[in-house]
Amino acid sequence: MANTRYGDVTVTLEGHVAWVEIHRPPHNFFDYKLIGDLAGAFEALDQENECRALVLASEGKSFCAGADFSPSIPEGNELESDRAGRVYVQAIRLFGTRKPVIAAVQGAAVGGGLGLSLVADFRVATPDTRFWANFTKLGLHPGFALTHTLPRLIGVQRASLMFSTARRVSGDEAMAWGLADVLAAHDQLRAEAGKLANQIAECAPLAVQSTRATLRRGLQDAVKATLEHELGEQSRLARTEDHKEGIRAVGERRPGRFQGR
Repeated sequence: MANTRYGDVTVTLEGHVAWVEIHRPPHNFFDYKLIGDLAGAFEALDQENECRALVLASEGKSFCAGADFSPSIPEGNELESDRAGRVYVQAIRLFGTRKPVIAAVQGAAVGGGLGLSLVADFRVATPDTRFWANFTKLGLHPGFALTHTLPRLIGVQRASLMFSTARRVSGDEAMAWGLADVLAAHDQLRAEAGKLANQIAECAPLAVQSTRATLRRGLQDAVKATLEHELGEQSRLARTEDHKEGIRAVGERRPGRFQGR
C-alpha cells in the first residue's frame, strides 16, 4: 500500500503513518462516491499492520467546502435527499474505522466538510482556517452527524452558537474552543499534522486502538441515529421556499431574504 488510489483519494504510507489525500481542488466538494472512497481507504488501512495513524489532507484552497450546491446540480427535493442519504450511508462507515485520524485543515471546512473534519480524532489548523456550519444560511438542518459530534467536542452552547448564527470560526478561535488541537503556520500545516501522527505512531498500536475504542464507544451507533434524524429534517426543510432562497442567496453572494415558509 505504498501508493494506492481510490477514485479521487490517494493513500501513501510513510513509515507507520498513512497520508490519505482528497484530490478535488480547489474546494474538494464531496458526493457519496468520494465519501465512499474515503471509507474504503480507511477500512483498508485498518487491515494494514504497518499503519498506526492516518493524516487526512486535501489538495487545493479548501480542506472541504461540503456538498456542491452549484446550479449544475439538478434541482428537486427527492434527488437532493437521495444524494444526502447516500452520503450518510458512507459516512457511517468512516466513523466505524479503528485507527486514529488527524485532519490537516487548510482554508475552509464548510457544512459537510466541517462534519468530515470531525470524523478525525484531532484537527491541525492554521490562523486562516475557517470552520463553518453554514446550514441555516441554506435553510437546512445541520447534517453529517454534526448535531452529535460538534456538541460532543466543544459543548452544546458553542455548537448552538455556530449552528444558529452560521458564523465562521477562525483557526485561533477554534483552538480556544477545542475545535482544533494544533495551530500551525500555513506552510507548516502538513509538517505539524505529520508530527502529531508520528507521536501517536510511536506508542504501542494495540494500546492506542484499544483506548480510542473506549473513548469512542457507542459513537458509530449514535452517529447512525443522528444521521437518520438529520436526514429527515433536511428532507422536510428541502421542500421549503426558504431553502430555495438560501441556495440562490449563496450562489449570488448576498444575504438570504427568508420568509419562514
